[in-house]
Amino acid sequence: MTPIKKYIRMFRKSSKQIGTGGAIISPYAKKLINQVLDSGRLSYGPFLRRFEQDFAVMHGRKFGVSVSSGTSALLVAVQAMKEKYSWKDGDEIIVPAVTFIATSNVVLQNRLKPVFVDIDHKTYNINVKKIEEKINKRTRAIMPVHLFGLSAEMSHVVRLARKHNLKIIEDSCEAAGVNYRGKPVGSMGDVSCFSTYIAHLVTTGVGGVALCNDPDLAVRMRSLVNHGRDSIYIAMDDDRGKSSNELSEVIGKRFSFISIGHSHRMTEMEGALGVAQLKELHQNIKLRQRYAVRFMKGLKSFEKFLQLPVWPGYAEHAFMMFPIVIKDKNISRDELTLHLEQWNIETRPIFPLLGQPVYKKIFGNNALDKYPVAKFINENGFYIGCHPELKISDIDYIVSVFKKFFEKRI
Repeated sequence: MTPIKKYIRMFRKSSKQIGTGGAIISPYAKKLINQVLDSGRLSYGPFLRRFEQDFAVMHGRKFGVSVSSGTSALLVAVQAMKEKYSWKDGDEIIVPAVTFIATSNVVLQNRLKPVFVDIDHKTYNINVKKIEEKINKRTRAIMPVHLFGLSAEMSHVVRLARKHNLKIIEDSCEAAGVNYRGKPVGSMGDVSCFSTYIAHLVTTGVGGVALCNDPDLAVRMRSLVNHGRDSIYIAMDDDRGKSSNELSEVIGKRFSFISIGHSHRMTEMEGALGVAQLKELHQNIKLRQRYAVRFMKGLKSFEKFLQLPVWPGYAEHAFMMFPIVIKDKNISRDELTLHLEQWNIETRPIFPLLGQPVYKKIFGNNALDKYPVAKFINENGFYIGCHPELKISDIDYIVSVFKKFFEKRI
């Protein structure tokens, strides 16, 4: 029996679904979560404070604000900056043409205008050489995205922002714990936003974190996360150790609302899980990298058909997932992904924004034509899982299913 037939026979028998995302919840994490349950303190408390502090320190920032999702982090970051810097409706934020839709949705939700820039065809991050031509008198910020766990070329972004007096909002949702030229991703923008959703590098189930060094921005974001509440009062712990005058001020502002905010809070249980996940982050990144190397070795013989991920020297790659782009015009993405799905390997398309139905309504049916790399990715790009829940045997099985697809084409 050939290795391919052996793997496929074994896989059919087990009927195991290989997903694009997954997480391992350690005994330590379960211990911390049980401590929360035993305490009866389920809202903002000591574990969430610790999670925010640990997350900020890991990424070279002074302040961390926990939120209910990476999208929430982006939403309140943009809103806080708009309010602080008096941006007007219709002012512009530069975003990459390929990313998850939340990146540009939060711009629209804040009544600002997303201005799209095509991506680099190898890294899938924003093409920094094309940013400056999109800057005009209404540009207020650049929002680079560190897609799939690989940092954008931030030195170019920082240089352009300084030259044109622009703010930087780092969409770091897929790149927690990653380094760029020796600096933590998320440490180079005015605000940086992370997701801790189930499939991400750090998971709290659902959730996210917004980071910054500006105390005023931190206060604004914390208020917006909590209905626009006065941030002098965050939790019942704020009553402790205060003088009568201080306590009187806190009590008077417990339900004082100073802005139009949202309900985007994280729970104490999620904070406890996050504390444990941060301790395990770097070993999990190493495991993802190990799996990615095995994928690349296994799929190397198909490079005339497939573009595999690059791992540039200037940045660490965390491989939140394993992106693949079909190069051969005689092979359709749908044909290959259907084959993989039939063998219980989950796939996801890579997301160009302007190919989405809702964006076609807003920006026009042919808007994607202006961004040739994004358009090519829209037609040919997808990704598969590369996460700690997998095993080496899963990686080898996936490679064998690719081989089965290509064996008739070699």
